Amino acid sequence: MRNSIWFLKGLRNGKKTERFPAADPGEPPLWPSVLEGKGEAACPTNALESGEWNAGKCIACRRCVPQYLPTGNQKTYSLSQVAPRLLSRSFYLYQVDSGTCGACNAELLSILSPQYDASRLNIFLTNTPRHADALILMGVYTEGMDEVISKAYEAMPDPKLIIALGTCAISGGVIGKAPVLSSKAVVEIQGCPPSPYTILEAIVEAKGGVK
Repeated sequence: MRNSIWFLKGLRNGKKTERFPAADPGEPPLWPSVLEGKGEAACPTNALESGEWNAGKCIACRRCVPQYLPTGNQKTYSLSQVAPRLLSRSFYLYQVDSGTCGACNAELLSILSPQYDASRLNIFLTNTPRHADALILMGVYTEGMDEVISKAYEAMPDPKLIIALGTCAISGGVIGKAPVLSSKAVVEIQGCPPSPYTILEAIVEAKGGVK
């Protein structure tokens, strides 16, 4: 709904693209975002243990409300490695769906829309792993995708990164376990699904910032 409202505002005001990440998000969603609170809650994925919130297990089911409430903070991602400098001026992504509900796919594709326009930040999707700098894994583990994911990764030129996108790819979510190679992910973008703001900022950081 918010994207639809934004689109209508854009037609009326002549504005097409946000300045994010150079500026704060225009209309950041509350779900998903960083949760704050205390106490115990019935969490189906054990994302709340001993009063600590694990974003990589959270499916935003809202069973923890009102003990825990969203802040609107979109920084629900973590990086253990940044791409080499030679990739900072153009960063190509190859996505593999191991078994999603489709939500992570939709949010990833949203960063290419006029509202976010990832191409202005030199971020692009490619339809072959041979041209990719980063492999984006989405969804839970499915045995039939083992070979597909492994072959895609092998076909990528060095240097290369693995990005785990969404709770299912990070921890398996509520119905399974993470897909093969997720353990090698150097970028984890938490959320079920993560918002386009989170995805875009995480990828910008992964490629070494805006060049």
